[in-house]
Amino acid sequence: MFRLDGKIAVVVGAGSGIGRASAIALAGQGATVVCADLRENAARETASLAGSGAEAAALDIADGGAVHALVRDVASRFGGLHIAVSTPGINVRKTILNYSSEEFDRVINVNLKGTFHVLREAGAIMSEAGGGSIIAFSSIRSQTVEPGQGIYAATKAGIVQMVRALAAELGPRNVRVNAIAPGVVETPLTQPIKQSPEWYNAYAAKSVLGRWARAEEMAGPVVFLASDAASYVTGSLLFADGGWTAADGRFTPPL
Repeated sequence: MFRLDGKIAVVVGAGSGIGRASAIALAGQGATVVCADLRENAARETASLAGSGAEAAALDIADGGAVHALVRDVASRFGGLHIAVSTPGINVRKTILNYSSEEFDRVINVNLKGTFHVLREAGAIMSEAGGGSIIAFSSIRSQTVEPGQGIYAATKAGIVQMVRALAAELGPRNVRVNAIAPGVVETPLTQPIKQSPEWYNAYAAKSVLGRWARAEEMAGPVVFLASDAASYVTGSLLFADGGWTAADGRFTPPL
């Protein structure tokens, strides 16, 4: 039920991290995967790792016209689009009082507006065809925040609500739309945290598993939501956070 033979997938943000792991995993289950990324060379590397059933494409998720063109091109050349995964995200760690309007726009344009572009364009193609699965990456920050994460968290919460709305709108067309909320994952986005052992270890300790996730550990949830194993799952937020949001974690009382 997890096989994806004959399915056509687009993974946006496939050049590294969770996007790369997702593209490789989807290809491993038999899907033909278009690996899209702002950095075309990185996308090509992912396509090479994913095997002969994958190809690369350059894409700026913040450019709505480019997302439209890519999705239509894939559907035209391959005869359809069955799976779309949106992973890109950027973060400017600053308190709200210190945020500039330019920084606000940059984070919103990639995280929220960019995800909107993928939802809209993939949703249109799948709605016409009468089926498909769209997977967007949110975050635990859609539920719980910390100082310096206000704008990033707002985008991740917004993604959840867009996903829920699109799931309701496209459910009658058999298009499923879901979001995944990772905890802390070893990716280029979180690389700066590793420079501070105290910060890195504190995040590890907050998870009930006591460690960070590997990017590859997000691929399983992607394959699940893309496959027939999740045929009755839509409008959901799947937490892959090592128990971060399940437990308080600040103090273990004597028992």
